[in-house]
Amino acid sequence: MKKPGKGGNITIYDIAKKAGVSPSTVSRVINNRPGVGAATRKRLQKLLKEYNYFPNEAARSLVNQTSRFIGILIDDIRTIHHTEGAYIIERQLVDLGYCCMIFNTGRDNESKARYIEIMRTRRVDGVVMMGSTFQNDEVAASINQHLSDVPVVMANGYLELPNTYGILADEQNGVASCVELLYKKGKSKLAFVIDVYTPSNRLKQRGFEEACQRLGLQGEVYQCASTLAGAYEVTQQIMRERPATDGIIYVVDLLAASGVRALVDLGYAVPEQVAVVGVDNSIYREISNPKLTSLDNKLLDLSTAAADTLIAALQGRRVPKKVLIYSSIVERETT
Repeated sequence: MKKPGKGGNITIYDIAKKAGVSPSTVSRVINNRPGVGAATRKRLQKLLKEYNYFPNEAARSLVNQTSRFIGILIDDIRTIHHTEGAYIIERQLVDLGYCCMIFNTGRDNESKARYIEIMRTRRVDGVVMMGSTFQNDEVAASINQHLSDVPVVMANGYLELPNTYGILADEQNGVASCVELLYKKGKSKLAFVIDVYTPSNRLKQRGFEEACQRLGLQGEVYQCASTLAGAYEVTQQIMRERPATDGIIYVVDLLAASGVRALVDLGYAVPEQVAVVGVDNSIYREISNPKLTSLDNKLLDLSTAAADTLIAALQGRRVPKKVLIYSSIVERETT
């Protein structure tokens, strides 16, 4: 038998021969199963370590009909909110022995659908999709065609398919509560800044518009590019076109932080003249000056629930098709 470090492919048959036991006994030790005496188990564990034995996962997957691979799809890995969520999910799955592969799909719906097909070729046991941008007909059709036999969990979105599950942040009511907060602060002429019209962002806008109507407030919606420069420019536009605006809600914290900078540069006092609220309660809340009030859509809770749902589905347990996570406002200096 080749010694460790010499490039040999050590098998359980080699270990069994060396120890004078059956291959099935070695297998029980490797998989931490009962039926092996304490002394034999200890001796085999020592040999496995000595010969640097690692199970052949490809062979194991053929026997068990499971790959232990999970695909995590993100449309843009530069989106810090989604990558943080993916990190939480990946850590939880790795602790249970799964290997996670993170894929950057791009924002085009056809590209997202192609990555679903790639998941099939990788023989994944399950998929997590980060964000409501995957909530579209192309992705649904691709899942139905290529991944109908594995559980698929969407973080902050949902598709009506037999094998899909959705963990949703209640951002519509959350943004409505942001409008109510500004109203209580004496603000009555509000603006809402949106970049991309994803299903999640549309719900945020709906919460803004319905709350403004219910409270009798003036509310206008503006769209900008998904960049710091885009938010800076649209904030200047808002104050140029509607100088009486006294409250602005941005669809994500990144845009809000840039909006605060624009207001300060224009000479407005924040929050005395114009109050600002973001969404996500992300790291941008701290680098904003003044510090940003933000709607906390519970990234940790949502991501943990997504991982728990996938694990339960993989284990064959019954799980709810939809789970709603309630948002809350974390008030800081911009209100």
